[in-house]
Amino acid sequence: MLLPDNVHPENTVYYNGAFVLGVARARPGLDWLDLYAEVRDSRNMSVAVFVLCLDWLFLLELVVLDNYGRVQICS
Repeated sequence: MLLPDNVHPENTVYYNGAFVLGVARARPGLDWLDLYAEVRDSRNMSVAVFVLCLDWLFLLELVVLDNYGRVQICS
């Protein structure tokens, strides 16, 4: 759920997606697995939540995956 009203804000896709986007901007050109490792080092996030965040960021046209699996920031 994007904005649940019964959990802490740090468990929402909005919060975690912003965190993933911040790491992707700080370390451009990482493949999705290396990006997950960077995110996991800073924040305890499951793979399922990470992929959900990537999907959400893709739907918002903020990131894309290139042919090599690298996460690219859209301009």
